[in-house]
Amino acid sequence: MAADSFSAIKLSSEGYVAMITLNRPDVLNALNLQLMNELVEALDILEADDAVRCVVLTGNDRAFAAGADIKEMAGAGAIDMLVRDQFARWDRIRRFKKPLIAAVSGFALGGGNELAMLCDMIVASETAQFGQPEINIGVMPGAGGTQRLTRAVGKAIAMEVVLAGRMLSAREALQHGLVNKVVPVEVCLEEALRLARTVAEKGPVAAQLAKESVLKAFDAPLQEGLLHERKNFYLLFATEDQKEGMGAFIEKRKPEFRGK
Repeated sequence: MAADSFSAIKLSSEGYVAMITLNRPDVLNALNLQLMNELVEALDILEADDAVRCVVLTGNDRAFAAGADIKEMAGAGAIDMLVRDQFARWDRIRRFKKPLIAAVSGFALGGGNELAMLCDMIVASETAQFGQPEINIGVMPGAGGTQRLTRAVGKAIAMEVVLAGRMLSAREALQHGLVNKVVPVEVCLEEALRLARTVAEKGPVAAQLAKESVLKAFDAPLQEGLLHERKNFYLLFATEDQKEGMGAFIEKRKPEFRGK
């Protein structure tokens, strides 16, 4: 699928950095099946493109994404939801190999917060609000909200967000470790792109294996995670980038990584 064939998202790139913009502004970027399908397709394209080393995911000033599209789910039954298997798309995003950075302004609620938490880093504007308000409509988070939020902010705050529907301001999200930094709304996207460009300057194979290793820390006991890290570390000594990076350090010059 070509970039210009998307409608629920926009896809662009500059240098080694690509940007995906959620594009349903009339409904605060509510995450319907079309948007999620297009997002997964875009990530497939970017993962296969060696010219892309880092990706920024963003919305608009009013909302990153204000949640799932409730109209698509309101009349569904349990078996309907099981057969639909909408969370398979979320699993694909989780498996995206390259660094993924969210630039969040306005609402990041429900599925929007879960989508931001799927990213590896979050740059938030001062207007950002994070929450899991599913309890207000008789359900609960289903795309990782109870798990990733708890790992990020701890049990007490997660319980309040999930059970009471409390929203976290950008500053609270920073205080509790949910986001990397908070910046004025007018520079939020550029700050995320600046961070992405910094990451994209690094060895892309090393970045992918480092990301994989950090995520392993959430899925495995310590000893298993350490073994996984060690194997990835050894594996990088089979790359040209390792020779270039260490050679450049010794020669006191900037490395030129090629992703090989």
